[in-house]
Amino acid sequence: MRLTQLRQRLRDHGALPCHEHRVLRLWSQALSQDSPRRKAQDFLPLSVRTELPVLEADLRGLARLISEHPGDDGSVRLLVGLHDGQTVESVLLPRDGLCVSTQVGCAVGCVFCMTGQGGLLRQLGSAEIVAQVALARRLRVVKKVVFMGMGEPAHNLDNVMEAITLLGHEGGIGHKSLVFSTVGDRRAFEQLAAAPVKPALALSLHTTKAALRAELLPRAPLIDPEELVELAERYALATGYPVQYQWTLLAGINDGDDELDGIVRLLAGKRAIMNMIPYNAVDGLGFARPADERSAHIARSLHQRGVLTKLRQSAGQDIDGGCGQLRARAAPAVQTITVHRSAPSATAPPG
Repeated sequence: MRLTQLRQRLRDHGALPCHEHRVLRLWSQALSQDSPRRKAQDFLPLSVRTELPVLEADLRGLARLISEHPGDDGSVRLLVGLHDGQTVESVLLPRDGLCVSTQVGCAVGCVFCMTGQGGLLRQLGSAEIVAQVALARRLRVVKKVVFMGMGEPAHNLDNVMEAITLLGHEGGIGHKSLVFSTVGDRRAFEQLAAAPVKPALALSLHTTKAALRAELLPRAPLIDPEELVELAERYALATGYPVQYQWTLLAGINDGDDELDGIVRLLAGKRAIMNMIPYNAVDGLGFARPADERSAHIARSLHQRGVLTKLRQSAGQDIDGGCGQLRARAAPAVQTITVHRSAPSATAPPG
């Protein structure tokens, strides 16, 4: 279901824009549609009030909780059931954050990601995306939403932008606390800049080498890393938000000193935050995370060379909760994928 369909359903029952706003605000913030004050109840037309119980049941059916998987880091991975029996994952993050999915599966095919192994099954409607937020808010306070779960938001752009607009208005979430994560798509950069609610941007970079990026992200748009950074920096200038660059650290592949030199060349002096994320291991994919000492060295070195860098841990390390793992837990093992590895770093710590 799209939010446009939900709005039309309310209008068909006599709702005016102010009535739509109230119903959508209460739903997206996980508040009861029933007001204890008669005056507030009477604010809605009788036909809308009569429809509310059926509407609420339908909205709850858009995203229902199947299972919760708490991690030691304060995160909770949620396996979420959709109306057609498909499942996606959401993650309650520490400090009132939530990571939501935008697709069932993903077409980009990142070789280190479990979600990418099964391809794209279908898009999520904008109402299904917001429904993940409403579900999470019934469990915990949510003040930040990141579109970094299953799927590539740029491949479902209309639905994602509808969800962002509602969350930034009726949902009561600060615009820069809505984070659009993408592997990079020229259409997305254009539409984000023109949107009424401009989210913060997270760009999945993973390497500064165009050929290696094409191997790691085989069906991402073929945009050179230099151009990606240029497009992202243009958006940062337009919004005033720094760009959050995402880099999954893969041992022996993108953790060499040559990559550090490339990052400094691309990002030093830019409105950029580099998030280094040691790989959350997935059985059967053939990738490993660098030693903790190497990861710490990378973050420290980049910071000293003028690139603000944060060493982050993927939520759910202790429960094998990398993106797509809950959904694929019972799936057959996938074949190991080989990519070209970088030369060993001369300064890498042992291990």
